[in-house]
Amino acid sequence: MKAAPIERRSARGLRIAILRALFNPKITDGLLQGAQQALAELGADRRLVRVFDVPGAFELPLAAQVAARSRRFDAIIALGAVIRGETDHYQHIAREAAAGLAAVARESGVPVGFGVLTVRRAAHALARSRRAGDNKGKEAARAAVLAVHTLRALRASGPRS
Repeated sequence: MKAAPIERRSARGLRIAILRALFNPKITDGLLQGAQQALAELGADRRLVRVFDVPGAFELPLAAQVAARSRRFDAIIALGAVIRGETDHYQHIAREAAAGLAAVARESGVPVGFGVLTVRRAAHALARSRRAGDNKGKEAARAAVLAVHTLRALRASGPRS
């Protein structure tokens, strides 16, 4: 059975950018609500959480790169939905969004919570973006906050003698 990490860390004082793809808005709006709810539960200050909209999932990596390079954010949460259609377009967008967001995190050192749904059917995406239950926006927000704390601990721990 799949299960997201249950550890919860405080988001108090963290500056967070949420990037929302506007394609499939019914789904990405639900992901955004989930991410905002999770951040509130973790103690985030709403004034330190900024939401930026991009056209679709393909544009998320570029927006994440700009946000990371600005050094104005401790973490980035990328939200989107790529739903399989009749062509191979789905595979290319899903692959590039995932690879691009991972590259931003690796190259910048700024955690990127991955809240991009890649599903075969719209019903699957809707189920993962509802307020109640297994909202992947919540998971992405929690992962980004935990990653901030993990990276800070790694950076603070000096070499062992």
